[in-house]
Amino acid sequence: MAKRGKQKALRGRAGRMEGGRGSGKRKSSAVRLWGRHAVEAALMNPRREYRKLWATREGIETLDGELPPDFPVEYAEVQDLARLVAKDAPHQGLVLECEPLPDIFLDEALDGEAARPIVVLDQVTDPHNVGAILRSAAAFGASAIVTQDRHAPPEGGVIGKSASGALERVPWVRVVNLSRALEEMADAGYWRIGLAGEAEATLAEALPAGPVALVLGAEGEGLRHNIGQHCDALARLPISDAMESLNVSNAAAIALYATSTRKLD
Repeated sequence: MAKRGKQKALRGRAGRMEGGRGSGKRKSSAVRLWGRHAVEAALMNPRREYRKLWATREGIETLDGELPPDFPVEYAEVQDLARLVAKDAPHQGLVLECEPLPDIFLDEALDGEAARPIVVLDQVTDPHNVGAILRSAAAFGASAIVTQDRHAPPEGGVIGKSASGALERVPWVRVVNLSRALEEMADAGYWRIGLAGEAEATLAEALPAGPVALVLGAEGEGLRHNIGQHCDALARLPISDAMESLNVSNAAAIALYATSTRKLD
């Protein structure tokens, strides 16, 4: 199968990447991804180990590249694929079963580049929001997102579809203790800014010229007190009084944009 004359083979990792590890608990069960962007990005990711692809012939034709001749594909009808995914999930004729991505330690993601913020999520549990934040993180060049292992959704199809390929591009660090992770970021030279609606300073006023960690709280509850105490500053987005707050994924996108447009000299 080829598309638009391209002959590049889509790749799946045959074994785990050595050194792939994390400070949180590894999820060992298989992951199912669906939708063209999520599946295509996973197939192009050399760190991803695949098991099997279920697809319609029309779905295969939408992929940008070639599958190797021995790739484990099972052709199926649209209604059959619907039984493999979440209810009413837009699978676009493609469902990939694969292994979770290798874990990553926090120190592997702390590159210290001022132009590449880190996004820290404090108990953000909605997979749609986490996926959307991954997408924004990829769009604005974030070096990683960091979550606490016990209070974040597992890697899966809803996140993959919402992330539109960014799940394969942005390192996702799962940690056991978020407060300790914030201390490690401070030791690495990051200025930790917690987004809070009650803060006096705006994000633009709080942003430094150096490396930044943007810390966002859970939907509704916001930052936990202890996490806020581990931030160097609290800042708010200057939204209209007509709205009490923004969805966490919208807030993350705006904060990442503001960070990307600041002066670094």
